[in-house]
Amino acid sequence: MLDKKLLITYLLVFSFLFNPLSSQCQSYDIVIYGGTSAGVAAAIQSSRLGKSVILIEPSSQVGGLTTGGLGATDVGNKEAIGGISKEFYVNIKKYYDDPANWKWQERSDYFNRPNEGRSKEGEEAMWTFEPTAAKKVYADMMAKEKITLVTEKRLNRKTGVKSRNNRIQSITMESGETYSGAMFMDATYEGDLLAAAGVSYATGREANSEYGETLNGVQANYYSVTLKGTMSRNGVHHNFIPGVDPYVVKGDPSSGLLPFIIEGGPGLDGSADNKLQAYCFRMTLTDHPDNRIPFEKPKNYNELEYELLFRNYEAAAGPLEEMYAYGDPLVPWINTPMPNRKTDTNNQKGFSTDFVGQNHDFPEASYEEREAMAQRHLEYQQGLMWSLAYHPRIPKQVREVVSKWGMSKDEYSKRNGWTPQLYVREARRMLSDYVVTQKDCESLVPEVEDGVGLAAYGMDSHMVQRYVDHNGYVQNEGNFEARVAAPYPIPYRAIVPKKGEAENLLVPVCVSSTHVAFGSIRMEPVFMVLGQSAATAASLAIDQNIAVQEVPYAELKQILLKDNQILEHK
Repeated sequence: MLDKKLLITYLLVFSFLFNPLSSQCQSYDIVIYGGTSAGVAAAIQSSRLGKSVILIEPSSQVGGLTTGGLGATDVGNKEAIGGISKEFYVNIKKYYDDPANWKWQERSDYFNRPNEGRSKEGEEAMWTFEPTAAKKVYADMMAKEKITLVTEKRLNRKTGVKSRNNRIQSITMESGETYSGAMFMDATYEGDLLAAAGVSYATGREANSEYGETLNGVQANYYSVTLKGTMSRNGVHHNFIPGVDPYVVKGDPSSGLLPFIIEGGPGLDGSADNKLQAYCFRMTLTDHPDNRIPFEKPKNYNELEYELLFRNYEAAAGPLEEMYAYGDPLVPWINTPMPNRKTDTNNQKGFSTDFVGQNHDFPEASYEEREAMAQRHLEYQQGLMWSLAYHPRIPKQVREVVSKWGMSKDEYSKRNGWTPQLYVREARRMLSDYVVTQKDCESLVPEVEDGVGLAAYGMDSHMVQRYVDHNGYVQNEGNFEARVAAPYPIPYRAIVPKKGEAENLLVPVCVSSTHVAFGSIRMEPVFMVLGQSAATAASLAIDQNIAVQEVPYAELKQILLKDNQILEHK
């Protein structure tokens, strides 16, 4: 007869090995990796459709950039936003309808400000908000659903994806937890799951010739003509004043280039490369004295890293007082007002919060290498803000403006007001059976018959690299800004892998698109729209026991419309 303790041990081992809901192997209908805005919307929709769902976020930050400081929503066209995405912005308005949520500012003061931004009194939704508001709204929306949320669990990118017959069986975290499911979703900004699953993808910029575009590849010329025949402005608004010397000792090439300038030229105009548009941290600043943390000088501050900033001001053709008088604010930021005397502060001008050229290896970098890059971005930006506020070589007019601002005490308090979310504007892009291109953005393709959401923002890329031009001066390269013809559909084929690849994976963020098209698609409202559509398709695929590539679009469209998605521009 077995010893009682030994019998218990055998039973525990048996349970551990064969119970799929054990602590080591948990099973769900839909497994979502990436707690971005797309991941949150997908989890909510999965629950509403009656599917068991787990949302796995590799960091502690749920909500991606929507809770990470990007409170100035890049809308494009408000009429193109529906479903859970629109619901979020409606709930933001309800949050600010509560007088208790106006601590540092009167509501009327915010809405009566000139050039206030994207939100207007009387609208059903609100498009500008604090990170704390976004966190509260997302938390409330998720609390109403049956969603298992796991944070600080990172995918084992080397061996963590187990597949069989083109279907992902399970994914395993670095810490050992394994999650199995019928359907999987990569909702990360980086595309880590799709890459680990062997799905085709691209990084960097395609040559214009590859897809018949005009805005892709190297964009060193100031202007180019779009496919529609209109003019695109390339690098006009986010570049240096002419005549900024690039060398450590002015006029002496033998002294070497200043930090962050590449050797050699930018490359042939329109040619491909593996480089990415710049990242930064969106800043939630405040000028309220009781809530402001003054900008601090980083311990490892290197003045040489900001020499180009100083020289850019010094190279001004005329007196700065005249530039200021004619409406140039001189400060290199877009400081969009948010409620409660806060801002969403973003890059502007030639030397600003974008850490140009310092992220090109990010998509394929290890977690540790990415953390080091993010920390380097943070230190660079902290040094920039201290320089603008207090360095004696910064014009007095600029110092007087910037020093009135600082980080917000009541946002990201564990990080002294700095968001943990690096603004990963672009990393991997899936390559599927449909690649969205500049032609889609300019409505130059046959009508898409499987649209699952609309994009409406202009085609846009931040700077990619910093180089010395033929005159011997420093220039930024990579920026383009061009309008879309109208809100345009994103095909279902662009959010699922090509046929013959993963049959149970959906990708609502790293959409199958070119660098140009992704510059229009990559907006938080669109990611939420695509997350909801992806979850709906996943649910249909489960119900019908089919591959995601075989989901009947007519049935998918019917459900999406019922759930208030906007699929056509009228």
